[in-house]
Amino acid sequence: MSGLRERVVQVSGGPCRIWEKGEGETLGVLHGLGGCPVWTPFLDELAKTRRVVVPSLPGFAGAGEQHRRIDGQLMWIASTLDLIEEAGLAGADLAAASVGGMLAADAVALAPGLVRRLVLTAPYGLYDNDDPTADVFSTTPEEATLLQTTQPEAFAKAFEGPADPEENAEFQLRQYRASEAAARILWPFGEQGLASRLHRIRVPVLLLWGDQDRIVPQSYAKRFVAGLAGPSETHIVTGAGHQVWIDDPLASAQAIEKFLTD
Repeated sequence: MSGLRERVVQVSGGPCRIWEKGEGETLGVLHGLGGCPVWTPFLDELAKTRRVVVPSLPGFAGAGEQHRRIDGQLMWIASTLDLIEEAGLAGADLAAASVGGMLAADAVALAPGLVRRLVLTAPYGLYDNDDPTADVFSTTPEEATLLQTTQPEAFAKAFEGPADPEENAEFQLRQYRASEAAARILWPFGEQGLASRLHRIRVPVLLLWGDQDRIVPQSYAKRFVAGLAGPSETHIVTGAGHQVWIDDPLASAQAIEKFLTD
C-alpha cells in the first residue's frame, strides 16, 4: 500500500510489527479484538493529518507467539509499556480500542507520563454483574461477528484473508492465535482490577463508544468517567457497535481529530 511503512521490534522475547503512515504529529493506535491484519479506512482517515503508528500486540497479526509466555495482567501491562516505548510512542497521543484499550489504560495508570492524550474506544477493564459484558469467546464465529459489528460487510473486509488457499490457511491460523491472545488477556470477563487504578490516569481522555455495542455496553462509559482523575469527555457514535472504528471510520476519525485539536 502506498506510503505504508513497516518495521519490527522485539517485545517480550518475540517480534511485533509496527506499521506507520502519514506525516504530522504522532498518533499511536492500539488495536482491539481480532488485531489489525490489514490497513483499514479508519487508519487512512487518521493518516490524512497525522503520522499514524500501529503496533501489534503479542499474539496478534504481525506479532509472534510470545503471548503464551506472558502470564498474568502485570506481565501484559509490562509488555504493553515495552511495545509503546519500542514503537516510539512515549509522549505521543494514543488511541486504543477494546482489549487494547484496557491494556493502554492500565499502562497509563502505572506510567502517568507515558502519553500526552488518550482515546479509549469501547475499552474492556470494568465489570458489573448487573450490566455484564458479553462473552464473545463462547460464541460461534457467526455470533461473534453479530456481537462485534453493525456492518458485517465492512467487518469481513477488515479481517479478510488472502485469496491463495495456503496463504489463507496461515492467515486463519494467525487469527485463531489472536483470539487465544485476547482470551488470555481478558480472562475472566475483562475484570483485572482496573477500576482501582483509573484514578491514576490524569491525562485528558476521550471515551469513544458505539450506541449499539453488544459486548461492552455504552453504560460503561459513565463508569470510566467516574473513575478517572483527569479531564474526560465522551463521544457516542450512532449506529456503531463494539468495532466502532470499522462500523463508522469517518465519524470515529473525526471525533478523535476534534479531541486532539481542541
